[in-house]
Amino acid sequence: MLPKRFQKATVSIDDQELVLKYLQGDESAFETLLHRHKRKVWSHIYLLVRDRELTEDLFQETFIKVVNTMKGGKYTEEGKFLPWVLRIAHNLVIDQFRRSKKMPLVRGNDDHDVFAAIQQPGQNAEQRLVNGQIDADVRKLIDHLPEEQREVVIMRTYLNMSFKEIAEHTDVSINTALGRMRYALINMRKLIDKHDIALERV
Repeated sequence: MLPKRFQKATVSIDDQELVLKYLQGDESAFETLLHRHKRKVWSHIYLLVRDRELTEDLFQETFIKVVNTMKGGKYTEEGKFLPWVLRIAHNLVIDQFRRSKKMPLVRGNDDHDVFAAIQQPGQNAEQRLVNGQIDADVRKLIDHLPEEQREVVIMRTYLNMSFKEIAEHTDVSINTALGRMRYALINMRKLIDKHDIALERV
């Protein structure tokens, strides 16, 4: 824990100055950054995964990646330390959801609902939703999408993020985020047709 006098002295020091101090070998500067932002980063992860143990694991993984990136001389986010850390955390959460077989499905309520958009004629949406195999089928389709499209679909469908939030996170306009979602749905429909995938058990 930092001495109180040091904590008070660093209140006026901005993140970028602390980053520079850390890169110059001042380990206490990173401790100050961690102390300053740990609650916000932890909360951000927890709100997405809703699991304390998993949150702790991803929190530790986030800051290990932060340290490795900074010590590797690859940190280039001048003046944007916290958004950069949150972006790393968010990407780790997405990776975790992609690896997990317990990926929660969020039922959409707009024109970009994955299930509504890729449903086949004659199928009942509610019947598909109660079929446990559907989630796995959709995940397989998502895995075949280009990275930018896959990211938007996961954020929208599994993390229930708004397109405004998706745009902010990926540093693109809302129209670009919407466009990526539209192209993702088109590509998923093509995959369904090409491989004759049925999103409902017979």
